[in-house]
Amino acid sequence: MRRALPQLVQRWHVLALVRRRDPQLEALGVTQIEGDLDRPGTLTRLAGIADAVIHSAPPPAQGSGDPRTRNLIAALQRGKSLPRQLVYISTSGVYGDCGGARVSETRSPSAQSARAARRVDAERRLRRFGRQRGRQCCVSILRAPGIYAEDRLPLERLHKQLPLMLHAEDSHTNHIHAADLGRACSAALTRAAANRIYNINDDSSLAMGEWFDALADAFALPRAPRLPREEVRRSVPPMQWSFMNESRRLDNTRMKRELHLRLRYPDVMAGIAAAQQHPGTSCSG
Repeated sequence: MRRALPQLVQRWHVLALVRRRDPQLEALGVTQIEGDLDRPGTLTRLAGIADAVIHSAPPPAQGSGDPRTRNLIAALQRGKSLPRQLVYISTSGVYGDCGGARVSETRSPSAQSARAARRVDAERRLRRFGRQRGRQCCVSILRAPGIYAEDRLPLERLHKQLPLMLHAEDSHTNHIHAADLGRACSAALTRAAANRIYNINDDSSLAMGEWFDALADAFALPRAPRLPREEVRRSVPPMQWSFMNESRRLDNTRMKRELHLRLRYPDVMAGIAAAQQHPGTSCSG
């Protein structure tokens, strides 16, 4: 969400809920409110103070639901007035494995990991809140896939030479540049419809191996070895396999038509080209 702040502060007085104060937020002119979504008693100042809310906090790493979203909703409802707009950044992982099919927002969630199931719980809580409050608070859900940026590229995986699947067995993957996700949040604050879900992804249509090959070629790294699917499953960490095992191609028609969002990075090649202009590009897992 930090990438959206320079744009947001030009139009809004931005308040940020933080566990501890951050000098970088202060430099941007953001008013910081100390609190913790895991501790409901620290959230009393949130009641009635915001015209709009962007909720980007992930669920806890354990458990079957999302108590953080539950605590946020409870805090907002204590105020004399509700935010007119609430935008939640969710994940495309709620769709589960779709066998490479093209997926629109009308497809029912079918989470296949505990992590994604917690996101489904958060979405359902928020949409129920939106239905109950009607026109008082317009809730919208942004489902984002693999988020990347100049300082958020999985180059370390290439350095480790972790295997990828053979092309014939590979999964389709989806991406969105962090800057475009931030712009989508800004657009949703003014254009999103009530209780509406939006896929927020670029126009790329790649298999996972193609994504990593493009990165390897761009940064002069060796391409990862390709192995049969079952061998890859045994060779990579379980968390990583949970991402690799799901295949889908997100349809972003609704994002373009209703949010009128023109992507700055319409595909991953545009994002990779921009990253090449930054010699200090860092690696992430």
